[in-house]
Amino acid sequence: MRLVVLFLILLLLVVPMPCSGTDGKLANRIDQIMQPRAAAGEFSGTVLVAREGRVIYERGFGMANREWNVPNDVKTKFEIGSMTKQFTAVLVLQFVNEGKIRLDGHLSDYLPLYRKDTGSRVTISELLSHTSGIPNFTELPGFLSGAASRVHHSVPEFVEKFCSGDLGFEPGTKFEYSNSGYFLVGAVLEQVSGATYEQLLRERIFQPLGMHDSGYSTL
Repeated sequence: MRLVVLFLILLLLVVPMPCSGTDGKLANRIDQIMQPRAAAGEFSGTVLVAREGRVIYERGFGMANREWNVPNDVKTKFEIGSMTKQFTAVLVLQFVNEGKIRLDGHLSDYLPLYRKDTGSRVTISELLSHTSGIPNFTELPGFLSGAASRVHHSVPEFVEKFCSGDLGFEPGTKFEYSNSGYFLVGAVLEQVSGATYEQLLRERIFQPLGMHDSGYSTL
């Protein structure tokens, strides 16, 4: 995904939006940039360029599934990985606006199942800003290479097994990227709302914004 974003940014820098000329010429120029990069294996994904509300270039490159030889096209859906965190943060701020969550509230205020000696020291704001000190579960020995990352766990199980380690530093004193922090924020959202994270995304973000091609992957 970072590669996709990088090339889209590069595309905007390399291809100036002309004041005159046809959209077709611009689309051809974009294609001249993208084709050799895709052929060289430097890019795999989908490119969409719009100008003044009009889509002038849209094309898929590379493979969506190399094992099954499925190519990318303009309808291919991509997992966005950690870009999901911005949606989580939006949900939290919606609940903050509704007075149901406080940014300076502590994790233990909203998630009783979490260990209180740690939860009472970590705020929601620190979870969102990666300054909580809670260890990143993807850095746990064997997590990504072992079966743990491919086995379904309930939210309480995952919190207990993979997000409840001792703090790596005093909350608020240091920045350290933590997937655990955002998983815990998601657990807080479910606890406060009584709905699943998937439901919250759909009802509070995707449907209101007309994001019909976005969803929650359970794979």
